[in-house]
Amino acid sequence: MMMNHTNQTEDDLLSCYSPSVVGYRYFAVLWGCAVTIMGTPGNLMTILAFVIDPHLRTRFNVLIVNLALADLLYCTILQPILVDSYLHLRWRTGLVCCRIIGLFVFLSNSVSIITLCLIAGGRYLMVAKRAVFDRVFSDLGLSLLIISAWALGLASLGPLWPGYMFAPKVCLCSVSGKTYHPYPNILLFFYFFVGLGCVGTFYFLIYRHVLIASQALLRYRFSRRSSRKKPASLAQDTNDSGVEGNMANTCGCEMSSQAELAPTTDEINCEKSSQSTHSSATAKSATKSPPDIVTTSPSPTPAPTNAASSSHCSASGDDKEMKHVTRMCLAVFLGFVFCFAPYLLINIADEHNRAPRVLYMFCRNLTWLNSCINPVLYAVMNRQFRQAYHVLLTRAAAPFTCLWTWWSSL
Repeated sequence: MMMNHTNQTEDDLLSCYSPSVVGYRYFAVLWGCAVTIMGTPGNLMTILAFVIDPHLRTRFNVLIVNLALADLLYCTILQPILVDSYLHLRWRTGLVCCRIIGLFVFLSNSVSIITLCLIAGGRYLMVAKRAVFDRVFSDLGLSLLIISAWALGLASLGPLWPGYMFAPKVCLCSVSGKTYHPYPNILLFFYFFVGLGCVGTFYFLIYRHVLIASQALLRYRFSRRSSRKKPASLAQDTNDSGVEGNMANTCGCEMSSQAELAPTTDEINCEKSSQSTHSSATAKSATKSPPDIVTTSPSPTPAPTNAASSSHCSASGDDKEMKHVTRMCLAVFLGFVFCFAPYLLINIADEHNRAPRVLYMFCRNLTWLNSCINPVLYAVMNRQFRQAYHVLLTRAAAPFTCLWTWWSSL
């Protein structure tokens, strides 16, 4: 009788059955299956794209691959186990497995937050303090940062091992606040509020720095146009031109962050246009000048014009790439906030657990989406990732295409 009573008590502790969630569980199961089906190939393609495309093997993309590894751990290994608990409305693999899964769920989330901080901090250093960026984000420094991200997650979450228990209101393993009341709240504050707050602060500083540089360049160009209306000596014009070139180069260096990437399409087109203009100018001069006629004052205009055009195209291409990559990283950060904010808010606002269990489950299920949306953001907002995904999908579909061609020929 005592054994039956003990088993019954354990079953009750690992059960999340409630008449209010019987119908909702099918939605949660479909949601979780969709996350696994979308997230697993998406994050795998992100990692493979980094491996096969040399243009994507940059220091920032190493951090993106680390983020993809954390998401892959969640949506490929952890997500199917969480779906099973919703399907049966109980945890079927025992308390020890519950603690292991709970630890890895929180580890994946913590590594994602730390990686987002590294991405945002690195982009700020690249824009504002390039020398510091080169020292911190060197090959050795980047390796140490990634190892430290996983080590910090394990070190901070390891002491919670006895506190990982099955939470019926969300039907998965979580940390029991009754066992370690202060420590989970400290970790929650550190990772979600301090960590994500730092990410938001870095992006605000990036925006402010780029805005100040852009406004300074616009003011200088406006003053330069105004000075052209006044008579000035040739020497003064030459000095002003040199100052303007230095100003443009300074702003270009401050706003450029993709020196390690391949040239953009705009840069290639500008370079081709510059080369074709220079070739046509050379051909015309050769045609107009016979061999027996010596030109005494060749025009020096085409070469500086072409050089200025090429420099302008290169700066504008780097600036455009900078904005695209920064917007992509910002979108990844906002996607993380969108997925986790409802669950955090309901836990903070509902101190007495009066909210419906379905609402708790829905907010927790919304966090699942974070592990599969990043590859979609990369494909939509980054041309190089989009091209690499296309190459991978084409290679994966090649055997089926050949099979279909062979079948159609029969």
